[in-house]
Amino acid sequence: MASNSSRYGTKPDPGWRRLALAPGLIAALALLIGLAVLAEDSFIVVRYIAAIFALIVAVFAFQAKQWGWLPVFAAIAVAWNPVWIIAIPDPFWQVAQYVAAIVFLVAGWMIKVPISEEQRRAR
Repeated sequence: MASNSSRYGTKPDPGWRRLALAPGLIAALALLIGLAVLAEDSFIVVRYIAAIFALIVAVFAFQAKQWGWLPVFAAIAVAWNPVWIIAIPDPFWQVAQYVAAIVFLVAGWMIKVPISEEQRRAR
């Protein structure tokens, strides 16, 4: 097998990975499930998941040098912060849940973290 091909065939290794995709999918799923428990005490779990995964995706955006995502995920981390809760009226909060889920999905797909040559050769 050639050194520029992947282990699954002859397609060349692009030199990047979508490391933010899995955290983005998990956070989007949690936000959509959180719509069902929006007015209950168990919504605090959704807040923790959204805030933590927003910071994780922000780290991957930083590594990918895609600076535009950093303020977006900082805002999500602050809005869904479970320690200092921001009071948002219910209809706006429902829309925010959907918007944040879409942002997580789009960012997970768009953020591509470059992989160094040494890491690509080790595979």
